[in-house]
Amino acid sequence: MARVWVFNNNISTDDIIAGRYLPKFEATHDPNWLASHVMENINPSFASKVGKDDVIIAGRNFGCGSSREEAPIALKAAGISAVVAESFARIFYRNSINRGLTVLTCPGVHKGFKSGDAAKVDFQEGVVRNLRTGKVFKAEALSNFVLKIIQAGGLLPYLKRSLKQ
Repeated sequence: MARVWVFNNNISTDDIIAGRYLPKFEATHDPNWLASHVMENINPSFASKVGKDDVIIAGRNFGCGSSREEAPIALKAAGISAVVAESFARIFYRNSINRGLTVLTCPGVHKGFKSGDAAKVDFQEGVVRNLRTGKVFKAEALSNFVLKIIQAGGLLPYLKRSLKQ
């Protein structure tokens, strides 16, 4: 069971983690520092309230804007286990997989949840269930290859593990 945070359409990478925080991250490479500022421009209390394994449910075009791989790093470090959205900006989608953050495209999901709802997400089957209402949504299934990358913690850990075998 995961707690849900609902966000609207067109959440940009700058909304996820503002550019003003990137110079310090580039100097320290501390994902927890990024997590302390995640979603700050939209919900200033998000970083202090988000919990381990929480899920973001969003509208269309989540992760639009600049190609900022710090955005999925910040979400994952904050404890987000998955982002389920109507659609994603393609570069954010790939960056998320490469960083080990589960992203599921799920038509109709945005209107089916309210912040604070409890959700059960079956990543392998692509099923998202609202435990408050009982509604079930079918996401686009991730390929076995993508699931292996995410389960490894991202593309680099996956490649390192694969090369050792």
